[in-house]
Amino acid sequence: MTRLDGGLIDRDRTLSFRFDGHRYLGHPGDTLASALLANGVRLMGRSFKYHRPRGVLTAGSEEPNALVELRSGARQEPNTRATVAELFDGLEARSQNRFPSLGFDLLGVNDLFAPFLTAGFYYKTFMWPKAFWEKLYEPVIRHAAGLGRLSMQPDPDAYDRGFLHCDLLVIGGGAAGLAAALTAGRAGARVVLADEDFRLGGRLLAESHTLDDAPATDWVRAAKAELGSLPNVRVLTRTTVFGAYDHGIYGAVERVSDHLAEPGDRVRQTLWRITAKRTVLAAGATERHIPFRNNDRPGIMLAGAMRAYANRWAVSPVARGGRVAIFTSTDDGHRTAVDLLAKGVPVLAVIDPREDAPRLGGYQVMAGASVTGTRGRLGLTSIEVTRNGRPEWLECSALGVSGGWNPNVHLASHHRGRPVWSEDHLAFLPGGDLPPGMSVAGAAAGNGSTHAALADGAAQARAALETLGLTARELPLPKVEDAPLSQAAVWHVPGRGRAWVDFQNDVTVKDIALAHKENMRPVEHLKRWTTLGMATDQGKTANVTALAVMAELTGKEIPQTGTTIFRPPYTPVAMSVLGGGDTGPDFRPTRLTPTHAWAKAQGAEFVEVGQWMRAQYFPRDGETHWRQSVDREAKAVRSGVGLCDVTTLGKIDVQGADAAVFLDRIYSNMISTLKVGRVRYGLMLREDGFVYDDGTCARMAEDHFVVTTTTGNAGLVFRNMEFARQCLWPELDVQVISTTDAWAQVAVAGPNARTLLSRLVDDGFDLSNEAFPFMACGDLTICGGLRARLFRISFSGELAYEIAVPARYGNALMQRLTERGQDLGVTPYGTEALAVLRIEKGHAVAAEINGQTTAAMLGLGRMVSGKKDSIGAVMSRREGLAEDRRRLVGLMPVDPSQQVMAGAHLFEPGAEHTTATDQGWVTSSCFSPHLGSYIALGFLEEGDSRMGDVVIAANPLAGVNLETKVVSPHFVDPEGERLRD
Repeated sequence: MTRLDGGLIDRDRTLSFRFDGHRYLGHPGDTLASALLANGVRLMGRSFKYHRPRGVLTAGSEEPNALVELRSGARQEPNTRATVAELFDGLEARSQNRFPSLGFDLLGVNDLFAPFLTAGFYYKTFMWPKAFWEKLYEPVIRHAAGLGRLSMQPDPDAYDRGFLHCDLLVIGGGAAGLAAALTAGRAGARVVLADEDFRLGGRLLAESHTLDDAPATDWVRAAKAELGSLPNVRVLTRTTVFGAYDHGIYGAVERVSDHLAEPGDRVRQTLWRITAKRTVLAAGATERHIPFRNNDRPGIMLAGAMRAYANRWAVSPVARGGRVAIFTSTDDGHRTAVDLLAKGVPVLAVIDPREDAPRLGGYQVMAGASVTGTRGRLGLTSIEVTRNGRPEWLECSALGVSGGWNPNVHLASHHRGRPVWSEDHLAFLPGGDLPPGMSVAGAAAGNGSTHAALADGAAQARAALETLGLTARELPLPKVEDAPLSQAAVWHVPGRGRAWVDFQNDVTVKDIALAHKENMRPVEHLKRWTTLGMATDQGKTANVTALAVMAELTGKEIPQTGTTIFRPPYTPVAMSVLGGGDTGPDFRPTRLTPTHAWAKAQGAEFVEVGQWMRAQYFPRDGETHWRQSVDREAKAVRSGVGLCDVTTLGKIDVQGADAAVFLDRIYSNMISTLKVGRVRYGLMLREDGFVYDDGTCARMAEDHFVVTTTTGNAGLVFRNMEFARQCLWPELDVQVISTTDAWAQVAVAGPNARTLLSRLVDDGFDLSNEAFPFMACGDLTICGGLRARLFRISFSGELAYEIAVPARYGNALMQRLTERGQDLGVTPYGTEALAVLRIEKGHAVAAEINGQTTAAMLGLGRMVSGKKDSIGAVMSRREGLAEDRRRLVGLMPVDPSQQVMAGAHLFEPGAEHTTATDQGWVTSSCFSPHLGSYIALGFLEEGDSRMGDVVIAANPLAGVNLETKVVSPHFVDPEGERLRD
């Protein structure tokens, strides 16, 4: 290949880049594809199934062939289209889906087995024999599947998300899009113009015609300058609008620094959520090819792409001395011949199946002829032209193909709107069922000439603004040629051999014919049976052609054969940008407890629990393992007094005259009989009868309850309560308010808990066992008048209280408790020690209440009251649940030094480890410093009647089969004497 004169590249600067280890030169303004073509590189990829050599086919985001890996190391990016990868100095690119090299790919042997790898091959072959799937088929497929490779390293780049609101969103920066944006911008409307290219102009950049007797690029440059000067207009280049969603919301990705070698302090990509009152879709059109025998060789590309490479990037499709041929059924293909001749590129001939083919310049026209074959292993060397039944081989090294243009209706279909076939355009046009507020202009609406596109874009913008009460003046349009173009319906060239329809997935006309024979004729069946359109290009260059071929086979019209619709994304979107940069500590928002600063000063190790950062344990000098810290903390609670921040538990105030009635319906057990100043443990069921949360309910007054929930389900429980209040029982006088963030709450647990609290509680409040017994609650003041709430509840099984103060005083409360309890051996403890204490006591948490357990399984079946109705109560008594005999049990290994792993399954000794013999599973486990043994909780068939039995805890992943003894889940103080002391 050679560089031509002109083009929109910056010849004053030279960029160096590498492809497959070879160094090449290009210029700013190049894409990787144009730079490779300028350096004589035609072979850029291999097809997915047959690994056939492939070259660039298009000049835009619809490219199916030239997929490459960019960059290296952690920043490696696979499956990037070379046609949209902007060239920068130092760019590293590699071909993919080949071994050992692009020129010699061993997997090219697949092409020899093509007769056996036909449509539906996967469905037909891998069903038999059944045993082969896991042992042979799946491993081989997984090894061979995929195109590019991930780096398997964390993405080092930063990503962002943004929100834009506008009166008019214009999608596409070509003639129609620029006209629409100028019209709306001059009217004072808030406008967002988004275009996926790094330059505005669309097809105007690829054509040679003039506007107002000047190059089209001059008009584009002036339009860009005007838009940039308008404060009410935002232009987003390098931005692809990939999806149309509800309420006028569009998703877009801006490639902020993909065109730079290093992003520096800039984000790599930004995910935009654009909310538009009205939208003009000016996405242009995609040229379609004509399948013929061996039409996939490097050097064969779309005629419009060939014209773009010559006019925009000044790249000749052939090296010096080579010749170009054009195969077209439209007048548009002749334009390519005219432009190439004007650039000094030899044109062998224009092959046109139409008998009345035009001649627009000084080139040979072979009317009534078709290309029926090609030669050249790694690149085109000659073509076979057949006219009047007589074949003739002609030498040429490049072939441009044009079968017409398909409007880009994708975004118009994202609300399930079906395109409508137009016989005049020989293409699908947007239907009437568009996303609300959207109109379509320019080539996307079938108005492909420059004049028609400019006029249509301006008209659609005026109409959209009129619905918003804004008046826009008519835009003076530049003088431009608007000659009509004719075309013929040539969908493929019949003949022997394989003619490719979908280049990336190796779908041929014969595959479509086979799908027809096997009755896979509906469009959705056709796509799945052949894998047509299931690639990175989503069938942009293949789907309409495939429908036309199927229509010929069925003898139906194309609309009767089926209509292809589309769903987001329009082009591939990286997972990183969808996350908007939410990685590492920014993966999701974290919440800090009121005592976080105090815990940090104590050297706590933190763990994420739900959205909260909680102290996991508090290591001390000399402790070299986390277990040492946890054992010490657990022992301190059992022997002295410990402090734990439990603010993260959900706290919901339920108030109103009907509060008790409301809670009776929410909880499975009776709440209305609870006395003021008392607390009751409560169980909540889903509508299907399974337990989904537990907690406590404290009655502070006749019409005031404080409900606590588990940390993870705080939001869920509140949401369910609010739904029940508003939708299920709106007649009840009740209000619910989440107060989780309003109160800091600290558990004070251990034999010395009462002594420590008495040093903070103001005079007049009696903490004695008689005055404030187990499961009591009340309002009080501490530290000289600070209002507080006190609950005598225990999660540890020891004498314990939970004291709550306004959140802003939480840190001071923890400091005061620590100071006043020094002589009592006060010890902070974290979530690990908390887990040890609760397992020793047999308390259930999320591991046991995981959405598949019932009240009976937890040993709480009697808590589902039969005296009242409540959510899930009736369903909990259905036969399937009532007959479930799995029960919560304790497990101790026969060898105390052996660890019972959570997740292990339980089996009878000597039984085969299968699903049929599975008798339960282990939910939680820990080392108990009080028992000197590992212990666990789990569910076991008939567990409540099997105390003392030995069962096997099997963990096949770790290769462990452990003998365990079934015991009571209450390992410590089973009678509960300590907590009532």
